Amino acid sequence: MTTVGIIGAGHIGSALAEGLVERGYDVVIANSRGPETLGDLVARLGERARAATAQEAAEAADWAVVTVPLKALEDVPAEPLAGKIVLDTNNYYWERDGRIAELEEKRTTTSEMAQRHFAESKVVKAFNHIPAADINTDGSPAGTPDRRALATASDHPDAVAHVTALYDAFGFDTVDIGSLAESWRVERDQPAYVVRQNADELRANLARAQR
Repeated sequence: MTTVGIIGAGHIGSALAEGLVERGYDVVIANSRGPETLGDLVARLGERARAATAQEAAEAADWAVVTVPLKALEDVPAEPLAGKIVLDTNNYYWERDGRIAELEEKRTTTSEMAQRHFAESKVVKAFNHIPAADINTDGSPAGTPDRRALATASDHPDAVAHVTALYDAFGFDTVDIGSLAESWRVERDQPAYVVRQNADELRANLARAQR
C-alpha cells in the first residue's frame, strides 16, 4: 500500500490526509509542534494514519505533500525526500512569511524555491488555489459538466502525471500550466486563485494573470 508523507497539518494538510485515507492510502502526518499534538486528528482519520516527526514522515513516504508556511520551508528535511515526488501547496503571504526579495522582485516562484530546497526531489505545484474546505466536498466524477478544475506545474512530467491522476481521484479536472516558473499564475492575487472554475475558465484566468 502506498504511504503518503504529509508535512504540515494545517487546513490543507488535514483535508488531504482525510481524502487520502478515504481513498485507501496510508498517511504519516507531521507538524512543527510534534506528533503528540496530532492525537485528535489521527484518531479521527483512523487506522490508516499515524503521527510522526517531519523526518519520519519524509522517510516513510512513497511520495509527499509539503504544506507548511513558506517561512518554514527550510526546516523541512530534504534528504529523505530525494528521488520522490513532492507536492507543494504553498503561496506567498508576506504578512506571514516576511518580505522575500526574490519573490517581491519576481525573480522566482514559491515552487521554484521548493525545488531548490528539495533539489533531488520532483516538486510539483498542487492544491494551492482551492480552499481546504472544498477539497473533499467539491469534486465530481470525470465527465461531469462544469467539473471543477485545478492547476498543476512542474519541471518533471511524471510528477504532473501523478498529480493529474490524484486530482481525478479527488474529483477534479487538471490544467497543466507548464514549468514551475509559471506557477505564480495560480497564486495569491491572481484571477485563478481560490475561485471555483472549470477547465476552460481556469485556462482563461491563467491567460489573464499578471505579475
